[in-house]
Amino acid sequence: MDGSVPSEDVTVPTPEQLTKVVALDGPAGSGKSTVARLVAGALGWRFVDTGASYRAITLAVMRSGADLEDQEAVATAARRARVELVTDPAAPQVFLDGTDVTREVRGEQVTALVSAVSAVPAVREVLIALQRRTMGLSGAVVEGRDIATVVAPRAAVKVYLDARPEVRARRRAGEVSELRAGKAAVTTDAVPARAAAETGAAQELEREVAQDLARRDSLDNQTNRLQASHGAVDLDTSDLSLDEVVAAVVALVREAGVR
Repeated sequence: MDGSVPSEDVTVPTPEQLTKVVALDGPAGSGKSTVARLVAGALGWRFVDTGASYRAITLAVMRSGADLEDQEAVATAARRARVELVTDPAAPQVFLDGTDVTREVRGEQVTALVSAVSAVPAVREVLIALQRRTMGLSGAVVEGRDIATVVAPRAAVKVYLDARPEVRARRRAGEVSELRAGKAAVTTDAVPARAAAETGAAQELEREVAQDLARRDSLDNQTNRLQASHGAVDLDTSDLSLDEVVAAVVALVREAGVR
């Protein structure tokens, strides 16, 4: 299993070359990150957290002081940033300009701005190239919003993970609560995330998260509409345990004969 950071001078694979890939698409809160990490570990493949790359670029834009309304300024900050993803599923990390920002990119400030930054077409172009280079040709499990439709459309296994809106909100609220308590893991979208205690504050947090998820989905869809790709297996995680979801995806890989 290759847990290293790919070199900047590695040739970017073409979409046609990226076939030894498990592509997990779906909205925030559906379970992509945790499922992708565990599937990669089970297969001995790379884990590529594309969401972390967008978050790192968002942090770079924040640090640059660029006006988010100025797309050229945002694009310039994105092009200048050096984002590196460590692909070991047991210890995924994200570096920005040589500094480990794995936990910082999960903060609330970055979360609030990532959709706006991601909506800039030039940002997507920069990060699609990074993601393809990071995936390589030796086997990768990749999660994101548009992996099987844009980044790796020839992926051998495509899965569209989803969950009911209230389940997504409950999971994400649990993650936010753990982040605030300093207990969160480096990946998000746990299935199922530990829900916050049933208190008035927790219920209010869940309502706020539900509104934020709806806002992010709407903003993201203005630029790149979220949809299942052709040939993708739809998997609703609402009533499934984490082990059940991982087992289902691994079974699809075995059926496809790409191990």
